[in-house]
Amino acid sequence: MKILKWSAVVLVILAVGAIVFLRSMGMFASAPVYATAQGAIGGYDPVAYFDEQKPVKGSAEFTTDWNGATWYFSSAGRLQRFQAEPERYAPQFGGYCAMAVSGGYTAKTDPAAFAIVGDKLYLNFDASVQQEWNQQRDTLIAQAHKNWPGVLLGQ
Repeated sequence: MKILKWSAVVLVILAVGAIVFLRSMGMFASAPVYATAQGAIGGYDPVAYFDEQKPVKGSAEFTTDWNGATWYFSSAGRLQRFQAEPERYAPQFGGYCAMAVSGGYTAKTDPAAFAIVGDKLYLNFDASVQQEWNQQRDTLIAQAHKNWPGVLLGQ
């Protein structure tokens, strides 16, 4: 009887460990926005991508909560613009890697691996993934839109 109880405990521990591991790898993402301890999209200012065409770290002085995450901005003006039109400035696919979403899963992103296409912000895992994504960008964007938001539920 004690062996069965310990076996059940071990199985639960292994299952929880597997879920934690898969979440860390980008699987089973349940949050609609890719966020780290530093905030949505790693604490970078989504409006700055449009203004400066580069990633700019946001400040704790200028934040807002939207879509289940805290977003950081580098100025009060950018914060106000985001609050007025969050869908315009927020990255597509919740800031998860656009290439990954096109493949039916989620992955973290590198703030420097970005593109603005059709006035929309897309982020990728890293520069090499972005280079591959750029080769078939339009097709992969269309596929990612078909997969989104189902990938959040593992569909």
